[in-house]
Amino acid sequence: MARAWEADPSALFVKRLGKSAKESGNSQGREQCPDIWQLSNGDIAVIGRDLTGNYTARLPEGVTLAADERLVVIPGNMLSLAKPDIPDA
Repeated sequence: MARAWEADPSALFVKRLGKSAKESGNSQGREQCPDIWQLSNGDIAVIGRDLTGNYTARLPEGVTLAADERLVVIPGNMLSLAKPDIPDA
């Protein structure tokens, strides 16, 4: 059965949403760089810490992860700083 949505690995990074990890105070160097980016096809790429193993057993009811999906965590202030760059629905 085909998925309703599939990630396009050929999409390119177009625009950072919010501030860089350094600008937001969430990084002291390049080794710690959470980020949020809009891709050329309109999808969003999130760079964060992979905590799939930590959260899988305690996902809320009705929330599932496919074998090829990962749960990533970013600092809360990064999403808040991205708000002005995210259009209203």
